[in-house]
Amino acid sequence: MPRLNTAQCLVQALLAHGVDHLYCLPGVQNDPFFDALYHERSRLKAIHTRHEQGAAYMALGAALATGRPQAFCVVPGPGFLNTGAALATAYATSAQVLALLGQIPSGMIGRGFGLLHEIPDQLGVLRRLTKWAERVNGPQEAAALASEAFRQMASGHPRPAGLEVPMDIWAREAEIDVAAAQAEETPIDDDAVAQAAQLLGNAERPLILVGAGAQDAATEVSATAELLQAPVGAYRGGRGVLDSRHPLSVNLPLAHRLWKSADVVLGVGTRLQQSQQVWGVDAGLKIVRIDADAEEIARSRAPAVGIVAKAQPALRKLLAALPKHNRRRASRREEMTALKAGHERELRERLAPQMAFLDAIRAELPEDGIFVEELTQIGYVSRIGFPVYRPRSFLSTGYQGTLGWGVAAAIGAKLAQPQTPVVSVSGDGGFLFNVQELASAVRHGAAVVWLVFSDGQYGNVRMFQEQNFGARFIATDLANPDFVGLAESFGVAGLRAHTPDELRAALKRALALGAPALVEVRCGEMPSPWPFIQLPRAR
Repeated sequence: MPRLNTAQCLVQALLAHGVDHLYCLPGVQNDPFFDALYHERSRLKAIHTRHEQGAAYMALGAALATGRPQAFCVVPGPGFLNTGAALATAYATSAQVLALLGQIPSGMIGRGFGLLHEIPDQLGVLRRLTKWAERVNGPQEAAALASEAFRQMASGHPRPAGLEVPMDIWAREAEIDVAAAQAEETPIDDDAVAQAAQLLGNAERPLILVGAGAQDAATEVSATAELLQAPVGAYRGGRGVLDSRHPLSVNLPLAHRLWKSADVVLGVGTRLQQSQQVWGVDAGLKIVRIDADAEEIARSRAPAVGIVAKAQPALRKLLAALPKHNRRRASRREEMTALKAGHERELRERLAPQMAFLDAIRAELPEDGIFVEELTQIGYVSRIGFPVYRPRSFLSTGYQGTLGWGVAAAIGAKLAQPQTPVVSVSGDGGFLFNVQELASAVRHGAAVVWLVFSDGQYGNVRMFQEQNFGARFIATDLANPDFVGLAESFGVAGLRAHTPDELRAALKRALALGAPALVEVRCGEMPSPWPFIQLPRAR
């Protein structure tokens, strides 16, 4: 076995588990690790950022765009705390993100001497933001703990993991065997599959809802939907599992409408939080759930049938069991096509400004292009009005709603999928949360196109203050820079648009550059999308 120090061991572990980019910001507690990284820089590229939150958001964007584990490395204390929002978002979106953190010297941990970057119980904080986290106390255990971190992230419900390494541990040496861990999955309960097949096969009005856990099961979801003639509803994490152009693919408001009359609902890789807790469940509705997390399946209410498994293998078993139970159903193509067309007309009438801008983006973004949504009016409407054609091509923060993530997450997505166009939409408020990472995009050649919709205010907050508090506006107005000039100062191409047609022309030009570019879109107040999203009880 080779003799390696802890730093070298962890670099080799990252490589063994398929990590080829490390999003990072170096510092004194991690110096030996970065020296080890230097010697493997041709295989494991260091993507250094201008802020720790940028590093973590890039790792998150890369994880969501690929479905594979990604990693970031930062110093302890404030460096780690700066990544907290990204780790919380990785947890919410079921993303495999490994946090690799420095720590003060091992003999000083917990003693409160006030050393550089010391915080109380860093490991405890890390454990509360991740699925699993441990401290590396020596080179002998580094490989095993790294393998366990990757196994934890991939097994069951994918979520982030963390390792912290005290600064005196990095350089300690031992003979190390570095091996890649294998994910472990619980055997699928065949009796539960048979029960699900019987319920779904006999259903008169089946409905399927998908979330982020179904992103790697697009073929199986499509086959199940067509066999059952069941519409497939998706909101944020499930967008793209079924091509928006498929007659059975429906958005959130239509799923809500169909929920009223459904007799059996199949939830695949989704929490079903809004549908079960807000839309309502009665005695006439049976729910079947497929989820990799046994705890998640019964969190809100116990389903009629729960299958603890990842979506793809579970659906394959379900597809094999369904034919002998499946009733004859007429095609719903014409019905669903008409339903979708009527709903789209309503969206275009009531949300005309947002839909026109989204049409312009969709017209220029290739089918496999990645769209990174943000907490802004265009982003909110994109969840229900932007056509998505491929899995992992619509990136969202899920329930965490992390304002400002988009600038950096888009860079990570682009570096992980360099041949795929990436477009990020932001408001003028959220964009400035991570504007410094334009410098990182230029430094590392990430040809992202950022669309900044600028209205000089925190528009959604202002909307609610107007609607709910008698237009008593406070803390909503913004003093903005010249976004085009700001972009150009970083070496990013800057363009400007005011109308959807101008945006389409600017986006076409920006995508053709093959370099980082920003389009500022000057816009005014937009109609509220929330009546289409915050939906009432249905049953």
